[in-house]
Amino acid sequence: MPEGHTIHRLARQQQRLFGGRPVALSSPQGRFVEGAAAVDGHVLRRTEAYGKHLLHRYDNGLMVHIHLGLYGKFLTGVGEPPEPVGALRLRMVGDGVWSDLRGATACELLDKPGWAAIRARLGPDPLRPDADPALAANRIARSKTTIAALLMDQKVLAGVGNVYRAELLFRHGVDPFLPGVQLAPAVWDAMWADLVVLMTSGVRLGRIVTVRPEDRVRRRGILSREEAAYVYRRAGLPCRICSTPVRTEVLVGRNLFWCPNCQAPGNGTR
Repeated sequence: MPEGHTIHRLARQQQRLFGGRPVALSSPQGRFVEGAAAVDGHVLRRTEAYGKHLLHRYDNGLMVHIHLGLYGKFLTGVGEPPEPVGALRLRMVGDGVWSDLRGATACELLDKPGWAAIRARLGPDPLRPDADPALAANRIARSKTTIAALLMDQKVLAGVGNVYRAELLFRHGVDPFLPGVQLAPAVWDAMWADLVVLMTSGVRLGRIVTVRPEDRVRRRGILSREEAAYVYRRAGLPCRICSTPVRTEVLVGRNLFWCPNCQAPGNGTR
């Protein structure tokens, strides 16, 4: 599933391509016909991301809300769009550019109260200037759930996925099984600040790179996916810091990766 930096990057791209101009919308698949018709031909005022949610705001006050889920994907091109084939949920056509959406978990029409209801269920998004980290801190401090599970809970923190979860916990040496109520406030403050930096870099680069320069296997060149992470998908391989084999375990339906030495039981306790 795309993490929050991918959705923010997508929102910026679509703003550049379609923003401020009328957009023709259709649903060749037929599952979003009425929603597409309600904003077809209207000006796309703004695209924005909140966590893993993408929002298109049109000049008639309506919005198209999209959640890509595990399989959703946009394909974008220039010139005339190709003949629609298969399960094409949404087609956007602008001035010499088009974008097709397939496989999304959600593609729906919303008004302001509808979007407000969704947003009220989400925690703060580290990539948004209006984010309040205290909301996440308060939810974590009241919970006996493990911090690794809390980081994946979009009601606690919006936009963080499996890669950022594993890498953030490692970078701060936090025991992933530590209950949220036991996490030291100063540790959380440092984790939030780091998350803002890491995710902002993800938007800029279009990929996740979490290994600090001093810990990289080489100083120059583009890092491979394996070289760009400390523990994610490195089960059984030596920790980059202490050489202890990285461990893995399924937690909240996703594979968690951690170093049992650098992230020893109790690390991060208040």
